[in-house]
Amino acid sequence: MLSRTAENLYWLARYVERAEYLARTIEATLRVTALPAAYVGKTNEWESALLTAGIGRAFYDVYPAANEENVVAYLAFSLDNPSSIRNCIEGARVNSRSVRTALTGEMWDTINGAWIELQQVWSHGAHSREELSRFLRFVQETSLRFDGSAYRTMLRNDAYWFSRLGLHLERADNTARILDVKYHMLLPKEEHVGGPLDYYQWTSILRSVSALTAYHWVYRETLKPWLIADLLILNNSLPRSLSSCYDNLVRNLDQLGVAYGRQGPAQRHARGIRNRLQHSSMDNIFQHGLHEFIQEFIADNNRLGDIIAKQYLT
Repeated sequence: MLSRTAENLYWLARYVERAEYLARTIEATLRVTALPAAYVGKTNEWESALLTAGIGRAFYDVYPAANEENVVAYLAFSLDNPSSIRNCIEGARVNSRSVRTALTGEMWDTINGAWIELQQVWSHGAHSREELSRFLRFVQETSLRFDGSAYRTMLRNDAYWFSRLGLHLERADNTARILDVKYHMLLPKEEHVGGPLDYYQWTSILRSVSALTAYHWVYRETLKPWLIADLLILNNSLPRSLSSCYDNLVRNLDQLGVAYGRQGPAQRHARGIRNRLQHSSMDNIFQHGLHEFIQEFIADNNRLGDIIAKQYLT
């Protein structure tokens, strides 16, 4: 496969996954800010949404304050934000057009239909929370349709494996960032863990990664920070956990290694991260610092993206 084709497939999957994550982040933030002020407390949930997306600095170059109107505009529709939902969908369509023959009809129809629908939303705008909620739900359903189409209709060949690399690399980054923001930026110092503010923030985070129901199935307890961290980091039965993402990354990289007849630094680096996750425990992670662990993971995950690009996409 041409490196340009592999790169298009890789970024197509990343853009779709990123758009869904941003839609879930906005939706979860809307839920929290709809609560009475006594529950929301003194936190700025819209600023936390920017931090989880990793674009706080760029936002303040365009807008003076992080409120609902500005943050939604920047995360969902802004041309100035390369990672906005609008730009992600447009980027996905540009990449999908470049590799049209590598996609199945269902995958192309999903992306092209989403782009057409986006033009209608862009021209009319989302003037109410109800319209915004419908748009966010549409984005999530587009991602689910695209992912389902890929899983059910693509040949298990290098085109499929490159697209899965993009999806799981992006998903791991998103999960790590939102967990890091919760522990270190979201909860004010005067709030107690287990209080009403803490409960609703944790609920919003689990909703952001579609894991609230999974948490109750696995632990059958009220929300506890260390159990939530365990679910999102080490539980490989949760599709969005760091452990699950790296099981999939290693598997797909190994498939590429077999197909091309050689292993490389990407395979070795991914295995190193997976092994570290497999041999970690929450006691050790908290003992050495959750923030430090996640920051190291994010750096290693970004490094894997660079290695994949050098090994396969250039």
